[in-house]
Amino acid sequence: MKKKTSLSSALALFVAFTAAQSVAQVGKNDGVVNPNLAGKDELLRLEHLDETLVESILERRPSIGMLDLHGLLKPSLSEEALEQLYRQLFIPIDLNTASREEILLVPGLGPRMAHEFEEYRPYRAMAQFRREIGKYVDDDEVARLEQYVFVPIDLNTASEDDILSIPGVGQRMLHEFLEYRPYRSIAQFRREIGKYVDDDELNRLARYVTLRTE
Repeated sequence: MKKKTSLSSALALFVAFTAAQSVAQVGKNDGVVNPNLAGKDELLRLEHLDETLVESILERRPSIGMLDLHGLLKPSLSEEALEQLYRQLFIPIDLNTASREEILLVPGLGPRMAHEFEEYRPYRAMAQFRREIGKYVDDDEVARLEQYVFVPIDLNTASEDDILSIPGVGQRMLHEFLEYRPYRSIAQFRREIGKYVDDDELNRLARYVTLRTE
């Protein structure tokens, strides 16, 4: 009986520890609009976006990336206008794979801080990002910066809150993410979730997930 109790206690501690490590992997958003999800009227309300640019954004989504967006807007807007717009409109970038060019699109970020972003790769959680970048800027600036970044969630260990932090994922899709655990490969994820969304949306969702072997 004691062995069973001990085993149960150990299991409970393991579950608690795992849950403690699992926190939302997409930074908390304080009003930055995601162009892959926003409606036309919402986009038109943003400074520097006109009907033509909004229509171009809508035509390319939902799998448009930040570099694609920048390439679309750059011919029409000045650097100052782009800087202002990206404070309102941005597609979160992967902290582990984003290029230097992509990182420098984060508004208010210069080469020195871009270096710090890269210095601590690979990131395992947003908590790590907050801790490391918090060595260089205050809490308010960390909170601002995290709106523009994400760390891919592990499909097999992510909490419900982790999954729901993916832009555009609600309760229905949360259920489907959980339904097919354990995932053996990203190909399996694409096959199963592809039953519910089209290829473009599947590509968008796939940016936010990974399978860790450790």
